[in-house]
Amino acid sequence: MRRMTALAAVVTMSVGVLTACSGGNYCSELQNYAEAIKHLDIKDSAAVDKLQSEAKKLSKSSPDDLKDDWKVVLDYADQAKDAAGDQAKLEELAKAGGTKIAAASEAIAKQAMDTCKVTIDG
Repeated sequence: MRRMTALAAVVTMSVGVLTACSGGNYCSELQNYAEAIKHLDIKDSAAVDKLQSEAKKLSKSSPDDLKDDWKVVLDYADQAKDAAGDQAKLEELAKAGGTKIAAASEAIAKQAMDTCKVTIDG
């Protein structure tokens, strides 16, 4: 009887871990983000606002190992919005933070594909 109880506990914990790993709400929110970013015009403040809104949702529900990456994305989105479509400011922003945003985006995209089976283009 104890073995059955122990086995039931292990199965229950495993289901919980698998559910957490499958992404749950994070994956569905990530799909929304992937759709929002597909046709993003960085000069369009409404589009940047939409992207920011999606990224904020994702940062809250993201796995702990991606929290810093989402912070980088959110900070970049804030700075892009502040540039208000000014091409020179956007170019400077890309030069200053390009490597950091690229690394964060790559980590997010890899996890998106590996865990959620979502492709993020952009």
